[in-house]
Amino acid sequence: MHAEAALTLATTQEWPLYVGLANHLRGWAIAMQGQGEAGMAQMHQGLAGILATGQALAQSFCLALMAEAAGYTGHVDQGLHLLAEALTAFEASGRRDMLPEAYRLQGELLLRKTLPDAVQAAVCFQQALTLAHQQQAKSWELRAAISLARLWQQQGQRAAAHALLADIHGWFTEGFDTADLREAERLLAALA
Repeated sequence: MHAEAALTLATTQEWPLYVGLANHLRGWAIAMQGQGEAGMAQMHQGLAGILATGQALAQSFCLALMAEAAGYTGHVDQGLHLLAEALTAFEASGRRDMLPEAYRLQGELLLRKTLPDAVQAAVCFQQALTLAHQQQAKSWELRAAISLARLWQQQGQRAAAHALLADIHGWFTEGFDTADLREAERLLAALA
C-alpha cells in the first residue's frame, strides 16, 4: 500500500506533516475497504498530527476525505457534517482546487440519506460541474457528470444523461483504464 510506504518514509525522515498526511490517507484507505471505525480513528489521528505542525491548508482536504469515508461506511449525517466543515475550511483558506469534488460528495451523501434529497443533490452536482468547468479540472468535471448522469438515469432522463456524459467523456484522449473513465463508459453503455 502506498500510504504504508509514505508513512514509513515520513517517520524515518522525521517529517511530522507527512506522517500526519500518510496516517490520514492510510486511514481513508482502511475505511474505504470496509473497516470504518479503525479507518476513521486513524484519519482523526492523522489530521491531529497535521494540525499540530501548524499547517492548516490541508484541513479542508482531510475533512472532505473523512466525509467520503463516513458516508461510505453508512454514517451519512456525520459525512454531511464533516463536509460542511470542509466547505467552511475551503472558503477560509481560499483553496478552491477540491471544491468541485466537495460539492459532488455532498450530492452523493444527500442521495444516501434515509430520505434522499434528489433535488438538492442535483443542485450540488450542477455546482460541481460549473466549478470544475471554470477551473478546467476535467477529472472533477467527469466525476460530477457521472454522478449527475446517474441521478438523471434514475429519474428517467436518459437522453440528457447520455448527452452530458458523452460530451465530457469525449474530451479524454488517454487514461481509459482509470476507474472514472471505465465507470463513464459503463454508464454510457447503459444509457445508449
